Amino acid sequence: MAMAPTVKVVLGSVAFAIFWVLAVFPSVPFLPVGRTAGSLLGAMLMVVFRVLTPDEAFAAIDLPILGLLFGTMVVSVYLERADMFEYLGKLLSWKSKGARDLLCRVSVISAISSALFTNDTSCVVLTEFILKITRQHNLPPHPFLLALASSANIGSSATPIGNPQNLVIAVQSKIAFGSFVFGILPAMLVGVVVNILILMCMYWKLLSSAQKDEEDATAEVVADGDVISHRFSPATMSHLTSLNYQERNSRLESVSMQSSPRMNGQVNHVETLRNRIDSTENETHSDSSGVYESARNSSASKEITNDSFSQKRDETVSSRRIESMDRLGDLSSMQLSSGDFATKWKRMLWKSCVYLVTTGMLIAFFLGLNMSWTALTAALALVVLDFKDAQPCLEKVSYSLLIFFCGMFITVDGFNKTGIPSALWDFMEPYARIDHTAGIGILALVILVLSNVASNVPTVLLLGGRVAVSAGAISAADEKKAWLILAWVSTVAGNLSLLGSAANLIVCEQAHRAPHVGYNLSFWKHLKFGVPSTIIITSICLALIR
Repeated sequence: MAMAPTVKVVLGSVAFAIFWVLAVFPSVPFLPVGRTAGSLLGAMLMVVFRVLTPDEAFAAIDLPILGLLFGTMVVSVYLERADMFEYLGKLLSWKSKGARDLLCRVSVISAISSALFTNDTSCVVLTEFILKITRQHNLPPHPFLLALASSANIGSSATPIGNPQNLVIAVQSKIAFGSFVFGILPAMLVGVVVNILILMCMYWKLLSSAQKDEEDATAEVVADGDVISHRFSPATMSHLTSLNYQERNSRLESVSMQSSPRMNGQVNHVETLRNRIDSTENETHSDSSGVYESARNSSASKEITNDSFSQKRDETVSSRRIESMDRLGDLSSMQLSSGDFATKWKRMLWKSCVYLVTTGMLIAFFLGLNMSWTALTAALALVVLDFKDAQPCLEKVSYSLLIFFCGMFITVDGFNKTGIPSALWDFMEPYARIDHTAGIGILALVILVLSNVASNVPTVLLLGGRVAVSAGAISAADEKKAWLILAWVSTVAGNLSLLGSAANLIVCEQAHRAPHVGYNLSFWKHLKFGVPSTIIITSICLALIR
């Protein structure tokens, strides 16, 4: 493509530069309007500067990508309501065997959930779980937060729905869902394992000392538990019987307060039972008092017998009160069980439907059906099955992300019209051909740098078509491989720095804002791990892309 006129090149470059600054640094002091407003500003400037006509700007918006993105976000909202991510969080600590075991679990669960539910969603819902678990087990948070963010990025590379840039690649390349997965899955699996090994090597001493501290704390907790258990053993709890009357009254009040309007016929029975308890106690006390008086007047030699009888009397009164409270508890549970049972089964049925619809959506993807309409169909099926006003769920969709994509499509298309990306690719193409190893390395390096300079989605939009055309001139298999290399490298490149991926920023912000367990993951802590991890994983796994 030939270069556009100089004025168009300059104005288009200015519009793209403004978009880039606001996309990479959304809180820049001179214009802190954020990424979404920055993308709209870049799009508007492309039209105002006449780099694009209004019709060209609207045509640049890729509706299939927006439909797929919207559908997957709605499905994720309903999966969150169905406790899917809560179950994933519980898997993190279930029968955990220490710090290193927890690190492996975080990496594996993060990678799998990101491949199925997008990396951003996984990071949003799992960050606070991880902070709570590390606080509970007295572990340093940052190795586990790094494992979450980096594994989420690596895992999301395996499917077209794992992250936004893969959505773009899947729609533009028209690669089937199953073919996409099987082409990248080996690299993803090896990448997760290598990432775990790098984390283990970098933080082995820290995790070892933390695990020792955790074992010591656990031993102290066990010892304290033994003491508490001994103090409140059944042999020493007889002093609590003096509180039974107040406890029994409070339980009776709670029973009557919890009774629903449908159960008013049972209230009189509760009151009758209360009166029976009181009368039983009075009779017991009067009988025992008479016996106690006669025993006291008999002789001093029977004091020991009286003491034992008094103890039996207290135990008898206590046991009768406890039996009466148990009967009241059984009555209240019988009254409330039918409603709770129905509600529980409705909830379980609805959750099962959510999981079945999601599974059906994934099966449809593998069968090669249109991904955008499949995701939208699944989203609408969940809305209908919920049988409620969908507004609360639809409000959780990130419309700002959809608007950001609209503005970005227009801005990037305008920048392409200037001819600058084509000129740069024409210079690099002879050195970045994928029919030899050196060319693959140079192509990966270009993608890696651009993804951290211009962000991964704009990089895919700028390079995707050109890389595919260049590889397609060799063979159709090389064209598919070029798309998959672009997907793999642009995704893993997000691990290089804290600003390289939205998932990284989400983990950082969620960790910082988490109540009571907040943690500040600094830029340099991430960079210290991100640079070697990204370079090693990208280099090793490139050979596994098929």
